[in-house]
Amino acid sequence: MSASSPFKMRLVHLDLKGAPPKVSYLSEIFPLFHALGANALLIEYEDMFPYEGPLKRLRAKHAYSPSEIQEILHLARLNELEVIPLVQTFGHMEFVLKHAAFAHLREVAPFPNTLNPHEAESLALVGALLGQVMEQHKGARWLHIGCDEVYYLGEGEASRRWLQREQGSKSQLCLAHVRAVAAHLLARHPTTRPLLWDDMLRDIPEDGLAGSGVPPLVEPVIWDYGADLDVPSKVLLMEKYHRCGFPGLWAASAFKGATGTNQTLTPVDHHLRNHAQWLQVARRGPARALQGIVLTGWQRYDHFSVLCELLPVGIPSLAACLQTLLHGGLTPEAEEQVQRCLGLPSLESIGSVSEGTGSFPGSDILALVTQVSLHLRSSVAGLLDGNRYVTGWFSPFHRRRKLIHPVMVQHIQPEALSLLARWDAVAQELEAALQRTFYPDAVDEWLEENVRPSLRELQQLLRDLDEAAAAAAPLPTSLEPAPGP
Repeated sequence: MSASSPFKMRLVHLDLKGAPPKVSYLSEIFPLFHALGANALLIEYEDMFPYEGPLKRLRAKHAYSPSEIQEILHLARLNELEVIPLVQTFGHMEFVLKHAAFAHLREVAPFPNTLNPHEAESLALVGALLGQVMEQHKGARWLHIGCDEVYYLGEGEASRRWLQREQGSKSQLCLAHVRAVAAHLLARHPTTRPLLWDDMLRDIPEDGLAGSGVPPLVEPVIWDYGADLDVPSKVLLMEKYHRCGFPGLWAASAFKGATGTNQTLTPVDHHLRNHAQWLQVARRGPARALQGIVLTGWQRYDHFSVLCELLPVGIPSLAACLQTLLHGGLTPEAEEQVQRCLGLPSLESIGSVSEGTGSFPGSDILALVTQVSLHLRSSVAGLLDGNRYVTGWFSPFHRRRKLIHPVMVQHIQPEALSLLARWDAVAQELEAALQRTFYPDAVDEWLEENVRPSLRELQQLLRDLDEAAAAAAPLPTSLEPAPGP
């Protein structure tokens, strides 16, 4: 670790609830993580874990097999990356509670977000999830139990009755469940320390938090992905948690997946500023209070949302952010290491690394995604909305009625055919690159969201042209009406 870095542990977060990479890609990318300065992984398996028994229904279609989980752990060890598994146990339980077999355990019946903390079966379910994951991660020093964004807590019928009967608060509800989950884990795995996201703890009064019995059991991960992160408030929060008796604290930044639900390209400058702010927090906060930092790389905002930036697209941002943490800023040494690891000719403007250059694993995907994201929709819109022949002689009015001056076909059709051929070739190349890295459902989803709608617009324009041209063609002589008297 560089002497200028306050973070002993630097974890790369793999969010597998969207576009999970094939193990073959992880084998290529783990050495790069290590070379860039990461020394641990936070793996959020969600439905990619090979659950067994009654939990088998949670598996995604292309879930990793037990042998693939062990291969991932082996690859991590080879590259000196300690693995911390993450299992959601309260909020963000959609991958479990969407199933009819577990729907009765929802806090609010219509919504699969949050687990009902009052049901004994809820803790049994959580225990089963944790048990199976720990069986594959024997000896793990930490396990992340999630517990962020516990939406609708206190709104279920059982919670309403409890709040009224006990004159309690939603905070007490939250702390009781966290305490139960952490105690369950520690009773069975006493050397594994639970981590949890801190957002549900932030606004709890200090005396209530300190006296809840929770601080000795868990280590909060303080997360903030903003470029304008409020440093003084984060330092105050660290001091509060420190006084409450938490044995350790962690930070969480973001290298991708935090600037828009359907973001396709990573705004590197935003994430660099986020990490620069976290460096300030670490230096101003209680000495040695932070165990490390999780560089989150969200792939979906929740189980049902669209994909945001794919992992290969975020690699330049990850590289720059890791090196910033190692060197205390994006120093010349940091820039040189990023260039060397990614095969970039220069970093004259760090924001431009998203322009699609480099020779790292997945750089072909970055280049093609960049091309599509920056130019596909705009080029199609340029034809449909900016071409004077289309807007003037083949408007929606004309297209619906199959009306066109025949000469206009010659002005519109060649450009439309050329544009379609160009983007169809790019789409095929991108699909092949994606298939090497991701499973078929992720490839299909990304193309359906970002490529196919524009191609369909061009295809429909050409079909409409053909039909209008056919309608405008003169009738054959034999079919022309006979001359009148």
